[in-house]
Amino acid sequence: MSGRNAFFIIILSFLISNTVFSETIAQKTPPKAVANVCAACHGADGNSAISANPKLSGQHPEYLYKQLTNFKSGARANAVMSGMAGMLSDADMHLVAEYYSKQTLSLGQAKTNGSGSLGEKIYRAGIQANAVPACASCHGPTGDGLPVKYPRLGGQHTEYVLNQLRQFRLGARANDEAKVMRTIAAKLTDQEMEAVADYIQGLR
Repeated sequence: MSGRNAFFIIILSFLISNTVFSETIAQKTPPKAVANVCAACHGADGNSAISANPKLSGQHPEYLYKQLTNFKSGARANAVMSGMAGMLSDADMHLVAEYYSKQTLSLGQAKTNGSGSLGEKIYRAGIQANAVPACASCHGPTGDGLPVKYPRLGGQHTEYVLNQLRQFRLGARANDEAKVMRTIAAKLTDQEMEAVADYIQGLR
């Protein structure tokens, strides 16, 4: 190997290493929008300690960005989040979505809906008698979701999932494509919602 070729290899190795290091730092250092707006409710790493607030870590960036734009436009009604999103520029929303998508999700445990439970049956098989499809058909068998269309659910707080199902059933949340979630939620009883929300919290 010539000295010139060796020099170019060293420079290339340095550039690659520097890029990887910079990306690692970027993933660990929250953007200002996260630190100033999001972290108080969702945590700096997206693992919210408050069960009414969703975990954002590991979520698909496209989904997070869509929700932020929907909050900002009013397509998804929420007084608190509309105000928070209103403080963010489009660039901020992209940064927030990308940052949280790269954080590690802290998993949870179902309280009573483990293997063989009502929650598992609804999630994996749906409710045929009421034409309720399996949650897994859109959100995946382990709750990872199907990018870009369907969000990750696995490990999400029971309280948050249950509240969203209720909001869909009431029509208070109406930013689901083709009314898919509103149609499904309208067919679920309170008991069924509670069971599947609990099961989702323990998904992994």
